[in-house]
Amino acid sequence: MKKLNLIIGLWLIGLGLLCCTSSALGQVQGKLKGSVVDAQGNPVEKVEVSIVSVVTASKRYETTTGKDGRFLQVGLQPGYYQVILKKDGFVPRTQEVHVGIASETELEVTLITADETAARSLSAADKSFVKATKLYNEQKYEEALSVFEEAIGLNPDNWAYYFNIGLTYKKLNRLPEARQAFEKAANLNPQSFSSNKELGELLAKEGDFERAADYYLRAVEINPADPDGHYNLGVCLANLGKGDEALIQFQKTVELKPDYSEAYFQLGSLYISQNKTQEAISSLEKFLQLAPQSDQAPLARQLLDFLKK
Repeated sequence: MKKLNLIIGLWLIGLGLLCCTSSALGQVQGKLKGSVVDAQGNPVEKVEVSIVSVVTASKRYETTTGKDGRFLQVGLQPGYYQVILKKDGFVPRTQEVHVGIASETELEVTLITADETAARSLSAADKSFVKATKLYNEQKYEEALSVFEEAIGLNPDNWAYYFNIGLTYKKLNRLPEARQAFEKAANLNPQSFSSNKELGELLAKEGDFERAADYYLRAVEINPADPDGHYNLGVCLANLGKGDEALIQFQKTVELKPDYSEAYFQLGSLYISQNKTQEAISSLEKFLQLAPQSDQAPLARQLLDFLKK
């Protein structure tokens, strides 16, 4: 669980409030179906298909293609996913897709063999990128870093190169360099949900809530069904003293995910600062109902006792 700090009201100074959880459960589920063929257009069966949320890597779905080369995954929460396709003898493929609310998303993928890949003569930059990605997946981050740098030197206009080197810097805890890489990726591809989300997170950690809010805003505009994005945007806005705007984001968070306990705590704190006693009581009681063992639970109980006097 990632954290930011929010201070609401003089009497709450010093209170650390939870920011973002990486899980995001939408209210209306969607479907993802796809077809996988080889270079000749023939269906490829028994392809391992992993569908991984870009917000929460632990939210992962596994399926395989049938004899017709097709797969279907139901029960997906709205949001962005990385679809990873693997089968022995073929080069793995990864593709980012968006699953909408109560929608059906279709994906068509062509898998090629290693020999076919060589025959297609990947550019030198792409070859370096493939090599670097392999090293990253093997957790050889220092080696991956140098090869990603090589790929960027050969093709400095590919946003994905910067995004992946940003992830590598992050793994190495070189956060200023990670931020710069994500910023470059987001500038080259403003519609990349992942780049904007990562950049917002790192800017918030640096205390630059104004710029962080800008990138979180981009993220929720790209993926408005992501409750974490709205929550994090709300925290940034609250830190900027924009309580009314923050309130809207926290309300949107619980609308998308009614069991988002941290958002109720934030709502309660904001309502207190606005002298909305009944709303504050309702929000804090909901927080305690959802997270009675939370680190913030004792404070929530103290606030409720004060409000009910």
